[in-house]
Amino acid sequence: MIELYQTGAWLLNGSEIIRDDDEGRAKLRNLGKTPSPEAGRRGTIAWNILSAHNGGDEKNLRLKFDSLTSHDITYVGIIQTARASGMERFPIPYVLTNCHNSLCAVGGTINEDDHKFALSAAKKYGGVYVPPNLAVIHTYNREMMAGCGKMILGSDSHTRYGALGTMAVGEGGGELAKQLVGRTYDFPYPGVVAVYLSGSPRPGVGPHDAALSIIAAVFKNGYVKNKVMEFVGDGVANLPVEFRNGIDVMSTETTCWTSIWKTDDQVREYLEKRGRKADYRELKPAELAYYDGLIYVDLAAIEPSIALPFHPSNVYTIRELRENAADIFAKTEEEANRAIGVPGVKVDLQSKIHGRDIYVDQGLIVGCSGGSFDNINAAADILAGKSTGSDVFSMSVYPESQPTYLELVKNGAVARLMESGVLVREAFCGPCFGAGDTPANGEFSIRHATRNFPNRDGSKPGEGQIAAVALMDARSIAATAANQGRLTAADTLDINYRRPAFFFDSGIYDKRVYRGIGKPRPETELVFGPNIKDWPGMPGLPENLLVKIICYITDPVTTTDELIPSGETSSYRSNPLRLAEFTLSRKDPGYVERAKEVRAFEERRQKGETAEEIAEVLKKINAIPGFKDMELSQVGIGSTIYARKPGDGSAREQAASCQRVLGASANLALEYATKRYRSNLINWGILPFLVPDEKALNPGDYVFFPEIKKAAAEKTASIRGFVIGTETREIAVSLGELTATERQILIDGCLINYYSAGREEP
Repeated sequence: MIELYQTGAWLLNGSEIIRDDDEGRAKLRNLGKTPSPEAGRRGTIAWNILSAHNGGDEKNLRLKFDSLTSHDITYVGIIQTARASGMERFPIPYVLTNCHNSLCAVGGTINEDDHKFALSAAKKYGGVYVPPNLAVIHTYNREMMAGCGKMILGSDSHTRYGALGTMAVGEGGGELAKQLVGRTYDFPYPGVVAVYLSGSPRPGVGPHDAALSIIAAVFKNGYVKNKVMEFVGDGVANLPVEFRNGIDVMSTETTCWTSIWKTDDQVREYLEKRGRKADYRELKPAELAYYDGLIYVDLAAIEPSIALPFHPSNVYTIRELRENAADIFAKTEEEANRAIGVPGVKVDLQSKIHGRDIYVDQGLIVGCSGGSFDNINAAADILAGKSTGSDVFSMSVYPESQPTYLELVKNGAVARLMESGVLVREAFCGPCFGAGDTPANGEFSIRHATRNFPNRDGSKPGEGQIAAVALMDARSIAATAANQGRLTAADTLDINYRRPAFFFDSGIYDKRVYRGIGKPRPETELVFGPNIKDWPGMPGLPENLLVKIICYITDPVTTTDELIPSGETSSYRSNPLRLAEFTLSRKDPGYVERAKEVRAFEERRQKGETAEEIAEVLKKINAIPGFKDMELSQVGIGSTIYARKPGDGSAREQAASCQRVLGASANLALEYATKRYRSNLINWGILPFLVPDEKALNPGDYVFFPEIKKAAAEKTASIRGFVIGTETREIAVSLGELTATERQILIDGCLINYYSAGREEP
């Protein structure tokens, strides 16, 4: 059972929940407590950690983090941005991992070239370099960097170490670049929502089951959007730390900003085993703490679950899916095919129904969510003495790190898995985003991974290739494998789970990880492969702006994987111009050419030339009262997209930078799915317009924004624009809440320009 409180809530002595209503406030007064939400917020764990890292006031955070982390899809661009902005050394620990493009299978030498660049950067600037396949990014940071009361900023959306007492935030590269040049992360103080865990999970129920159930309850209603999820309650003590980690990393899919958990002796033991006893301290709410909302989770009521295509929030229990497979699959197919929107390309789930059973084609346990020691041991116990079969079904397991892998070898779990027919592979994030174990066209894959978005996991609907990916817990995936692909909930099996102890061998990292924290070697030359290119120049915001809507998306949510596909395309991430060729390629294959056409209009304008199409638009602008004398020399031209709610998913800044490289000046949206995507737009000089009514816009329309630079500088709340299509009509848009720094970044044209201009923080 999961209950969402529709009021704020008080937590008394860490255990008693009191609603913030008349009855609850009266109860507090009878206990001699003053029910002041302002004072009560200071009793949360979140408040204390944020306050310790804040250089701003209580309402406007200006945070400096304890360490940073990036992987090999993002670190080149971040370091290139920071170099161009004046960075001479890493001012705080910066961990560079190599777990996304470590197959080095696409694009020739370019992936390994980036790895060599990262090693040289760690030496030159004083960072940490984790070689390919040694550990996935979040596991290394859990094992070696997280600690109670710390804050870590990572350029991966699943940067979440709350179960270890660390408030970790996933952001685009621009925010890391700010930290690297000594600036702050600026953010209004967020709401804090308690997640009260009660009871204990049943045998066969794993962390993904709990995580998916929470996501299903809060994603669509935005209950925790851009807020902190603070995990408390008696049920926390009933969960092993890796179970907590498994729930915590999936909190990203709720669209929360970050997470934090109360800590206990189990966390102390986790850190001690990894040689970091000093990083432990007890974290818990004060005697009286106030929360802006509360999610009550009865762990005993959680059942083995499955998130069907194409979102982690599309959750059913495996039991109800088996009982109503035809109806649920028909509904899912309808929604999935509408989301794909490609004629002739259809998700087919109903063909997977055989009599009263459902058969899947593939099972995967992988990465920061699935590949943990506890998950893989549980899977090995379920599969011991069984066979995955020699037909269509296949299964792979990716341990999250070499220390984890070694212990699984020593305790026999790897042998049990291999004997059953499972392939045991290296530490690698690829299957989470379509660069490993990609299913065949039409297949149905179940995965203990992080996401199952469309245009992810290898699917290319625009090329007629589509696979259905669902999320499940490792235990039920193993139970399904034991039945050779017949979908099976793990709680239906009678298994004696061994739960072996974990022993951490630090020597694995000691022998291979380069640790240069605080020891920069400026004489080191950066190693540039031929694909590593500098960022191209970006123009500043013009006085007046004309944008053309070249992509119009009416899906309820647009993911960053649709804006810039993951998978093999990410191999080109160190070459901004080449990567930009893939922008929206799986959602709108004609986008790139249309963007180049508009960019050419601007290039011609700068030369004093006027394209015929622009000349016609200028005539319509001159017909608007007050703009009779407006000349093209006074108007910058750019492209824009409209999407209802863009930016769910990855923190990759390329979702914005690729648009910018192709000449984008703005985005138009009803709302933005995540703070991190909106920040990416701002840091790349793309105006994040909010429009109140999508019916005022049509594909191919131009929108003219007079005096836009003045509006940005003067914090104009309502910005006037003119839609120029078959007719001309006035609209009002806004830029939402922006800090003074963010406004100046937009005016300068991007973060690099802002720093190059020598701007001082206000």
